[in-house]
Amino acid sequence: MIAAFTAGAVLLSAAVALISYQLIRDSLLTERERTAVRAAYFDATVVRAEMVSGRGDMLEVLRLLDTGGNRRAIVRIDGDWHARSADGGITDAIPATLVAQVESGRAGMQRVHTSGRPAVVIGIPLSSSAGFYELDSLDELDATLRTLALILTTVAVLTGAAGALLGWYSTRYLLRPLRTVADAAKDIADGHLDARLDDDADPDLTSLASSFNDMVDKLSARMARDRRFAADVSHELRSPLQTLAATASVLRRGRDRLDGRMATAVDLMTGEVDRFQTLVNDLLELSRDDRPADRTIVDIAELAAEACRLCAVPESIIAVTGDVTWHVDRRRVLQIMTNLLHNAVRYGGGPTALRLRHEDALYEIIVDDEGPGVSPAEREIIFDRFVRGRPAHARGSSDGTGLGLALVAQHATAHAGTATVEDRPEGGARFRVQLPEAPA
Repeated sequence: MIAAFTAGAVLLSAAVALISYQLIRDSLLTERERTAVRAAYFDATVVRAEMVSGRGDMLEVLRLLDTGGNRRAIVRIDGDWHARSADGGITDAIPATLVAQVESGRAGMQRVHTSGRPAVVIGIPLSSSAGFYELDSLDELDATLRTLALILTTVAVLTGAAGALLGWYSTRYLLRPLRTVADAAKDIADGHLDARLDDDADPDLTSLASSFNDMVDKLSARMARDRRFAADVSHELRSPLQTLAATASVLRRGRDRLDGRMATAVDLMTGEVDRFQTLVNDLLELSRDDRPADRTIVDIAELAAEACRLCAVPESIIAVTGDVTWHVDRRRVLQIMTNLLHNAVRYGGGPTALRLRHEDALYEIIVDDEGPGVSPAEREIIFDRFVRGRPAHARGSSDGTGLGLALVAQHATAHAGTATVEDRPEGGARFRVQLPEAPA
């Protein structure tokens, strides 16, 4: 729209400027030529009268003419030129066609340039052997036309700028409601389900705002029901699961007294019970995703060491850059690091680095591994729930729940941050979590 307004204004102003210039130029030039012709005929009458009377020579006759500073009078008699001052190339500026026309007994006029300056030449026959020529300079008219062209060009440029400004304002005005809708949709996509549109902000968008708000209300209610369902199911499963876990613990302690097949069955059962318990705990954690981050002052180096101990990886992989004191949700950040480290252990051949940075009002957690990496096609979905990457399927691993990275993304969102994955330059995957500092 801005380009259209600008182009329209430029084209319109340019057309008006060109037409105006041409009309004014033609009018001024025509009037100037008429004035030059009248003056030339008057001077030619004076010269003819003097020639008929036979008084004085031609130089004296030409000196009687009041030509001012813009006109130069010349007489051609029997092929010889007569002027009252030095030629200065004036005769060379008179076209031969005009000379031939005058000598044939017909008056004429032509536009010429002398010494690079515009002028008009009028030729008038005086007799069969004499002709009168007057060179009238158009310098003043040329200067006037240049000034006019400059003014019209300036007006055209200003009109184009005004058109661009009008297009910019119109675009902003027309798209403002759409930007509001887009901003609200982005807030909702980022997890801020309390975002709503003002029904009274724009009468033309009242219906859209009402429909949008109704959609968000239904979406929020649906997600709340899903969270309650997940929480209720998880709570209901915890009691029988605890009983199963206790029974599995008893069987594990008596494993040595069982035969080989029974011992294998006990190992399978206890492993699945542990996995089931992890899954229930993750589901409970996901059901709390509407809670904001509870930020406190945290020693991030100490928290990283705790995460390494929980995941049984060496603390030597930790590298801290910048301030070690972070203002974050301790529980969520600990789970971010443990889940990323567990993911690297299970599917990435083990973590090679846990880097923590605090720069430019941004907290950054980076976990590198030396596994096969994550394909570009999986990078967009790997943080979704119950999604397991290609390495997990390739290894046939069944101890993961598919919720670990989803929790990482959820905890990052709770901090208004992001979770991404990319290739590690040395090979493997690099998981990056960025958490902005809490607003003042």
